[in-house]
Parts: sequence; C-alpha cells; structure tokens
Amino acid sequence: MFNITVNKDKIFEYKEENGRKILNNVFVEADIQSIGDNQYHILYKGNSYRAELLEFDHKKCKVRINGKTMEVAIKDRNDILLDRMGLSASSHTKIQEIKAPMPGLIIDIKVNVGDEIKNGAPLLVLEAMKMENIIKSPCDGIIEQIFSAKGDIVEKNTLLIKFHL
Repeated sequence: MFNITVNKDKIFEYKEENGRKILNNVFVEADIQSIGDNQYHILYKGNSYRAELLEFDHKKCKVRINGKTMEVAIKDRNDILLDRMGLSASSHTKIQEIKAPMPGLIIDIKVNVGDEIKNGAPLLVLEAMKMENIIKSPCDGIIEQIFSAKGDIVEKNTLLIKFHL
C-alpha cells in the first residue's frame, strides 16, 4: 500500500491486489504506454493524457500531465507505519536518538559508528509481528553510538542509535 500526495493537498491511497490496481478503494483500469524517455501516454475512462516525468528524487517527483506540472510525494507502508508511530521520516526536527517503535528482533544493522547519514537513510531492520520494518534516519547526522546488535530482542522504547548532529 502507498499513500500518494499530489501538490501537498490531494492524498490518494494506492494498492495492488491480485494484479488489480486500486485507488481510494476503487478498481482503476488504465492503459499506460511509454512513448519515449520519461514520457508516457495514458488512456483512462476514454480520455487521453500525455505524462512526462520531469524530476525524481527518493520518494518525490515532478510530473507534467497535459501541460500541468504537479509535485508528487509517495509513502510506502514503512513510511506510513512510522508516521502512525510519530516517527515520520519527513520530520525536520532534530532528533538525536532512535528508540524501538515496538518490541521486536533486530535482524540487520545497516550503519556503523562514525557513518555520515542522510535523512531517510536505512539504519536497521526490526522484525515485529512477522514483518520486517526498516527504521530510517529522521535527519542528517553522524552515527555516534549503536546500542543494539544483530540478533538482539528489544522492547518498545529501547534506545537503539544515538546521532551526533
């Protein structure tokens, strides 16, 4: 499941089930054909659209459809989960510590002490409720200390990583 925000005010929920595309709980049937580098022709509900991908950076892009430019932001299920837990990766607050958002098992640590990381960079993978959750950096910084190791079982709010900003 994805949340798609267009021009910072229109929010859509997108998912695929059994090969079917569903937008805001409605089955969507559209024909999308590539017609060149980052250019597409779309047929939807009998209407023709010409789309061009202008910019793409991480989970944000600019798209021009029939001459109208739009900014699009995409959040995947991990981003949505972090938002629900108050740990939004898009937050610009200066967070110096990452704590476990839920109890689970540390199955991978993607950083080392001294690593310089950027906002949104994967830090570690926490398995909880049979799901792998990628915990991402909420800010730019340097890894100052790592308090867990691969294979550790942690409780909610256990200190995992400390940043030097």
